[in-house]
Amino acid sequence: MDERVLKWLFDIKMAIEEIDLYFEKTDKDFDEYRKNTMLKRAVERDLEIIGEAVNRIIKRDASFINTISNAKAIIGLRNQVIHAYDNISDENIWSILINHLPKLKSDIDKLITDNK
Repeated sequence: MDERVLKWLFDIKMAIEEIDLYFEKTDKDFDEYRKNTMLKRAVERDLEIIGEAVNRIIKRDASFINTISNAKAIIGLRNQVIHAYDNISDENIWSILINHLPKLKSDIDKLITDNK
């Protein structure tokens, strides 16, 4: 695997781990998330990093579009957070955290492990 791609995979892994750490000492509670602007901004920033890393990986090696689940949607979310920040839905971000981030974490861990 290309060293740059591997670096970006580790960037994704680190961003996911950061998001997990934000909820380490508390239950994942949507109402608490919605009220906490600093937490929302931190999560959004990590989602930007994830989306940018996926974008770079796909540009470097298009075959990853098939191995990273929802790669295009991840990139689209990154673009929305950066360029349409005023249209970010707390519900949408929460759904991604609960329903999609665990699968992405699994995909990334497998890609990194398979490279060892």
